Amino acid sequence: MLCKKEITDEISRLIAQRRKTLANMATAGYYRLAFGNIADAVSLLFEENPTRERLGEMDLFLVSEIKRPKDGTMEIKFFDRLKALEHLETKTEEETTAMEFFDAIGDSARNAGEKIGD
Repeated sequence: MLCKKEITDEISRLIAQRRKTLANMATAGYYRLAFGNIADAVSLLFEENPTRERLGEMDLFLVSEIKRPKDGTMEIKFFDRLKALEHLETKTEEETTAMEFFDAIGDSARNAGEKIGD
């Protein structure tokens, strides 16, 4: 069955769709890193012994590392918002360039079609 063109075409289509979905999920993650709220992480600093349930309710997506040294203090490191913004900007520029390219191809095809119709 894997030798049939229809099957290989469908597999290729599904792989392309999966890549697009994963790229969209990554972009959503970078958006959360760039613009997310750190309130839960800051409130964690003031809780001495948070329960598992309380930790499960917190949005700690922006946290890259939590340390509790022997002296009892807590250190929280966040992901770099500027890097997330840079990634989003790069992605936007790539999408804009791709759209301009596809628009140019579409315009060219329309112009060619009009010339043939004349």
